[in-house]
Amino acid sequence: MSEPSESLARRTRAAPSAPAAPQPRAARLKKESAICAEAERQFAQYGFEGASLENIAAAVGISRHNLLYYYPSKEALYRTVLEEVLAEWLARMAGIVSGTDPEAAMREYIAAKLRFSRERPAGSQVFAREVMAGAPRFRDAIEALVLPALNADVKTFERWAREKRIARLDFRHLMFSLWASTQAYADLGPQFAILLGKPALEEGDFEAARESITHQVLAALRPT
Repeated sequence: MSEPSESLARRTRAAPSAPAAPQPRAARLKKESAICAEAERQFAQYGFEGASLENIAAAVGISRHNLLYYYPSKEALYRTVLEEVLAEWLARMAGIVSGTDPEAAMREYIAAKLRFSRERPAGSQVFAREVMAGAPRFRDAIEALVLPALNADVKTFERWAREKRIARLDFRHLMFSLWASTQAYADLGPQFAILLGKPALEEGDFEAARESITHQVLAALRPT
């Protein structure tokens, strides 16, 4: 072998292997995630009617036609966003049923709900818009998924009340109040920030909300 050929062979053997190309499914999931994140932001800001596939596609650097390859319609994309939001929301509701100590369970539940409001305000706003409109496109999912979760939580509260570990209340309305107070820090966050004289809510505001809501709920549940 000539010297140039030997040198080329050595360089070829020493060269690091090129990184593997992304698998098609991984690439698709990454693109779907980017589309859903942008859709969530725009549905929160403009509502279902005001948001457009053209603007969502442009924001993620693809054409409307390309977006329709991933989601066949605006309704399908909207539904996917709501399903993802609801799945995370329900996952954070699981603490009551699995909890053994009422006070610890309520503290963790309230903290988890406020974390959701802080970490995913746009998702909360999309869900709130849909519900406030009467849930025309998502009623079936709310009835199929939220109602059983609520009923399970109420059964846990009822058991704790029978054991005289908490006061007996209308536990469904207790949960409605909890949802309203924690989700308000996402849905009404900009208003709260204005009234607090700051551009946006800060970590300390969510901590103050957690302490206030927790105090009120535990006081209401304290057995007499």
